[in-house]
Amino acid sequence: QVQLVESGGGLVQTGDSLRLSCAASGRTASSLDVGWFRQAPGKEREFVAVFNWSGSTYSAASLKGRFTISRDNAKNTVYLQMNSLKPEDTAVYYCAARNTGRLKYEYWGQGTQVTVSS
Repeated sequence: QVQLVESGGGLVQTGDSLRLSCAASGRTASSLDVGWFRQAPGKEREFVAVFNWSGSTYSAASLKGRFTISRDNAKNTVYLQMNSLKPEDTAVYYCAARNTGRLKYEYWGQGTQVTVSS
């Protein structure tokens, strides 16, 4: 069983940066696809970025240039660096993981709140 724990959220101002962390246990993060999603109030959950087991990454087109996903194998942790934050980035950010070849993300963290004030 895979456990995912997010951290790093908080209240920031427009233009600030935050780095979210997703610490995995039960499996090595490098054997999974680990992604970030977010859900704003009243909106559906949306994909942010994924770090695949192979080392390839993919990010939502609308967030490229501001958000960067990375992985530290030694710490079994996947990060989401968020720069130039905007009020519309306010959401609960979730870390999720799936086994290789699966389409559905099977494991989810509890989420971390990010609030960007104007």
